[in-house]
Amino acid sequence: MAWLPKNKFRNDPHLGGMGSTSSMLTQYDIEEVQEYCRNLFSQQEIVSLYQRFCQLDRNAKGFISADEFLSVPEFALNPLSQRLLRMIDGLNFKDFVAFLSSFSSRASLQQKIEFIFKVYDSDCNGRVTFDDILEVLKDLTGTFILERQREHVLTRVLEEAGYSKETALGLDDFIKILSKSGLKMEVEVPVD
Repeated sequence: MAWLPKNKFRNDPHLGGMGSTSSMLTQYDIEEVQEYCRNLFSQQEIVSLYQRFCQLDRNAKGFISADEFLSVPEFALNPLSQRLLRMIDGLNFKDFVAFLSSFSSRASLQQKIEFIFKVYDSDCNGRVTFDDILEVLKDLTGTFILERQREHVLTRVLEEAGYSKETALGLDDFIKILSKSGLKMEVEVPVD
């Protein structure tokens, strides 16, 4: 097991600091990232994620730009990509792993719902309004569903959960509504 002084990790731009780029993760680095992402990825998965991160960080700046994220076809085609870009533009490796940890099969339902809440809370005010949810539904459904149909469905869902169109939902409300949904949100991390 390799040992590094604590400040080494912060000197690698990919890992959240400044200095020259390192092409290898030490055991210490891996364990620090693992702790940072609440142990939602194995050490092998973190190494695989680091390799992918380095591929995306084409200019070895230590962070991934919006354009670099959009180079991933699956991301670029995601109907929520523009909302997600606001959350991820300029992430260093540690924050990249923390972002992806919401998609881990080991993440709790609450962690997944907290992530979804951030996607819906586009103005970052800690509240999600009827209009915020409608915007996301529009992104997801495009022209397949008429605006009035989206409004009707959303109104019914909120009413069934005990809320109205005028209610600004906080995180606790969001958890209450989605915790019974059987939410499935996972990404596979290939391990070589």
